[in-house]
Amino acid sequence: MILSECTLAAPMIVLTPRVIRATRIYVRQNLTVNLDRQTVLKAKVLAARRGTSISALLGEQIEALVDRDETYERAKTQALTFLDKGFHLGGERVADREELHER
Repeated sequence: MILSECTLAAPMIVLTPRVIRATRIYVRQNLTVNLDRQTVLKAKVLAARRGTSISALLGEQIEALVDRDETYERAKTQALTFLDKGFHLGGERVADREELHER
């Protein structure tokens, strides 16, 4: 089919699904740790058993420690917020202190 100059063709729009992935980029930083020789030897054996390195073992443990601490702090903040707001335990307020002690 040939379109004449007067005929305008609608543009074709094709919608394709896209998968958008959010990625985090972590920059690793070296850390020096001083341990006694016996601990280092035991750590080497433990790392070898697990098929990893001492650095990876330490990194996992420190990350777990930090995660636990952050979780605790969030829970603490939430609990303190609930305490500040107070809880409705039912019942009605009959009178305040001043009303009860009027003379």
